Amino acid sequence: MIYLTRRYRFAASHRLHSDALSAEENARVYGKCNNPYGHGHNYVLEVTVAGEVDPATGMVYDLGALDQTVELEVLERFDHIHLNLDAERFRTQVPTTENLCIEIYSLLRPKLEADGQPGSARLASVRLEETNSNFFEYAGGSETPKAR
Repeated sequence: MIYLTRRYRFAASHRLHSDALSAEENARVYGKCNNPYGHGHNYVLEVTVAGEVDPATGMVYDLGALDQTVELEVLERFDHIHLNLDAERFRTQVPTTENLCIEIYSLLRPKLEADGQPGSARLASVRLEETNSNFFEYAGGSETPKAR
């Protein structure tokens, strides 16, 4: 099994706020990230695919095809937007980096599996770095994102 990880970057803003919590609870849980005007991050996204090496190409996955899929499904959708206001999913869900990581995985998985690439390559995980100090990784299924 070979793992290929490709790195991408995008910038987005968000406000961490839950309508299910009181103003005091939101302030306690999210701190400065509950700023009514939001705040932004320069996210670093790592997409990992796994599979066997295709004997014809010598590759586990076509990088051009991967780049195109990530561009269309993630970068065009999330780069330079306010997640709460401009991303349909986050109008009703708190746009934490954990939830964004899961959303990106959910967007990429069916596209990468249906792209007709030879071999057995599949989406293994997405890793989303919010700051130099923390990132989240999601591999699908019932796993929960891991903060590091």
